[in-house]
Order: sequence, then structure tokens, then C-alpha cells
Amino acid sequence: MPSSQQPHYRSRIDLDEVKGFIEAQSPETKIYIGADSHRLVIGNIWFADYTLAIVVHINGKNGCKLFGEVVRERDYDQKKDKPQFRLMNEVYKVADLYLKLADVLSDRHVEVHLDINPDEMHGSHCVMQQAIGYIRGTCNVIPMVKPNAFAASYAADRLKEIRSGSLG
Repeated sequence: MPSSQQPHYRSRIDLDEVKGFIEAQSPETKIYIGADSHRLVIGNIWFADYTLAIVVHINGKNGCKLFGEVVRERDYDQKKDKPQFRLMNEVYKVADLYLKLADVLSDRHVEVHLDINPDEMHGSHCVMQQAIGYIRGTCNVIPMVKPNAFAASYAADRLKEIRSGSLG
């Protein structure tokens, strides 16, 4: 497979840096973890860029620090209007990130945000119950979905734009 078509990491989260930053903050600091993805074709092969975002809301009232990564992987969804594989990959990735940070998240306000629309008119609705159940079972939190999932809908989306501009 040509190198332009291979899955690759465009940027990575430095977990030690994130943990150190969170630990240095007051207990009032709030953490929001979200994911978003974007589908693209290279040659005749479909890929998805998965963006993970960690928003650290300092003291729960001051500014925020954003950490994130963009990962490109092959997308195997057959139905573009019901992207179940890609959306559940977002959910698995955000749950994995939560678990990697769990030791610094205890006793803090933490939310997991999913870029899933509860309206049946939207394709992401096809995984809503499965995604919520997976996060509840894996992370022991009730995830937020659109329109209350800003870490997925806005932060991850904006991070992707920023990283795409600098990494191409």
C-alpha cells in the first residue's frame, strides 16, 4: 500500500503532559473528553481521521487548555448514512483515553462527550444506545451527546482544523 494510503498518526497526545497538567490544577478544575471523526477517500480507499480532545477547564471558571490528537485509520463502513463502525470507533477511542487518564480524574468533575445526535433524522443516531451503554459500562459515567457534547462537537472539530492546517 502506498505510504499516502497507510493509516498514520498525524499527532499524538502526550499522556504524561496531560496528567501532569491536570494534577497541577485545583480540585475545582473540570475535565471534558470528546472525539470526532471525518471520513475521506484516498485513491479508492476510505479512511477516517479520528480527533480526540481533552478540555481542561481551569478552576471550572477560568480559561481552558486543550490537548488532542488526530489519527487516520481505514474506514470499513458500507453505509455512509449510517456510519456505525466509524462512530463506535470514536466511542472506543474516547473510552480508552478516559481509562488511560483515570488515575488523575478521580474526585474531579469529568464528562465524556460523544458526537452523536439523538435525533433519528441523523445517521449518528444509529449507535446512540450502544455508545451510551459502552461508556457507562467502561468508564462508569453517563456521556453527553449533542447538543451538550461540546468537547466532541466543537473542541475536537476545531482541533482537527488547526492540526490539518499545520500538518496537511
